Amino acid sequence: MIDGVIVKKLKVVSDERGYLMEVLRNDDEQFTQFGQAYVTMAYPGVVKAWHYHKEQTDNFTIVSGMAKFVLFDRRDGSPTKGKIDEFFIGDRSPMLIQIPPGVYHGFKAIGNQPAIALNIPDRTYNYEAPDEMRVNPHDNDIPYDWNLKER
Repeated sequence: MIDGVIVKKLKVVSDERGYLMEVLRNDDEQFTQFGQAYVTMAYPGVVKAWHYHKEQTDNFTIVSGMAKFVLFDRRDGSPTKGKIDEFFIGDRSPMLIQIPPGVYHGFKAIGNQPAIALNIPDRTYNYEAPDEMRVNPHDNDIPYDWNLKER
């Protein structure tokens, strides 16, 4: 696993009314501070990548659908520099992925329905000076191919 990344398997409590799933609590070991919460959606087959933050820590989960969530460590001095982590998260595998600053990340909606992601970053988005560096999802020097890998 990439240094500084924390994965928390999420517990789903179901009953005849539906279900409840806690994503992040202020008494979780990986909780630092609250910045904001937002939802983003990708249609099936769409890649929403790559980006990283210089200061912000992200806490991503997929609340509906399934996604291939990928991280790439390009941080100088990191013991896992050059490493890629790939997770399949969502309805069938609920988890929270905490992504430290400097780690590139993104996701691709897989299956036949949209993937809806919830992010709870530790910072509020700054419209005047965004802490968000973007890289084209396909045309870049990151050693990752978003295409389906039939094993």
